Amino acid sequence: MAASLHSKGLILQLIILALCIIALHASEPPLTLDYYKSTCPSVIEVVRKEMECAVLSDPRNAALILRLHFHDCFVQGCDASVLLDDTITLEGEKKASNNIHALKGFSIIDRIKNRLESDCPATVSCADILTIAARDAVILVGGPYWPVPLGRKDSKTAGYALSDANLPTADEGLLSIISKFIYQGLSVTDMVALSGAHTIGKARCVNFRDRIYGDFSTTAGTNPASKSYLSKLKSVCSPIKGSSDQNKSAMDYTTPNLFDNSYYQMLLRGEGLINSDQELYSGILAVQTKKLVQKYAENAVAFFEQFAESMVKMGNITNADTYTNGEVRRNCRFVNT
Repeated sequence: MAASLHSKGLILQLIILALCIIALHASEPPLTLDYYKSTCPSVIEVVRKEMECAVLSDPRNAALILRLHFHDCFVQGCDASVLLDDTITLEGEKKASNNIHALKGFSIIDRIKNRLESDCPATVSCADILTIAARDAVILVGGPYWPVPLGRKDSKTAGYALSDANLPTADEGLLSIISKFIYQGLSVTDMVALSGAHTIGKARCVNFRDRIYGDFSTTAGTNPASKSYLSKLKSVCSPIKGSSDQNKSAMDYTTPNLFDNSYYQMLLRGEGLINSDQELYSGILAVQTKKLVQKYAENAVAFFEQFAESMVKMGNITNADTYTNGEVRRNCRFVNT
């Protein structure tokens, strides 16, 4: 009874939080699809060509850019704060605990920015570049297209502390993760769909050690293929902390370089690599999320459609302060001087 009341109380808090966030985001300036039509008509083509080169050289670059975009938007809104290097007067987000070993791909954004500064100096924001690049990254590994509204400005500040507070972690509980998405104006459906980005990502041993030496066998059962997969994971990730923390494994071992719905099929088999993923299907409170996992596992088209819709919503999380105090950085790593 007490647990039931506690769950109802948490749900009520989430509803109130959602209403507050909707009110907050409703007053923000709109983004537009043709923002650079007259000032930098080559922007879409430049980003696409650079992303084609990056993904052709290493398919994993698609996941790196998509993760950068997610880690940017969930901190101060999609304002390119994640791209800022530390300086004497500014503490960036790159060395926050949720980012320091998780984020790469900054040089890809640097190359795109350099090309655009040559074509259209001081015109295209780093925040817009990252948002377009994330869309193209998904397309280049087989995922869906979505329109990218543009017109973001770059932040002059970063959110080191917010990186730890706002970003979901591998071992976080389902309700806590849902609350973080609702805080950004995203729904439970958005959360389950956006989690599908893990179909092309990798995770470090430090983030899946507890899972493979914990309840993996319980959720996956005695299926021989699952037992073989678990054995491989244990060969990559030692139970001893520190010895293999940075070793990596694909979060979707069946098609690691293809954006598809096999991530959800893995969850149905109980083979989710990190706890927070498997919780979507196997968790005690996973009533709504379980149905969505089943839906996307069975229907790739439904997953693609929702992922595209949810990515537009995530890309529209803006930092209202940038509309009065933001800028278009000439170098994505540093605030203009």
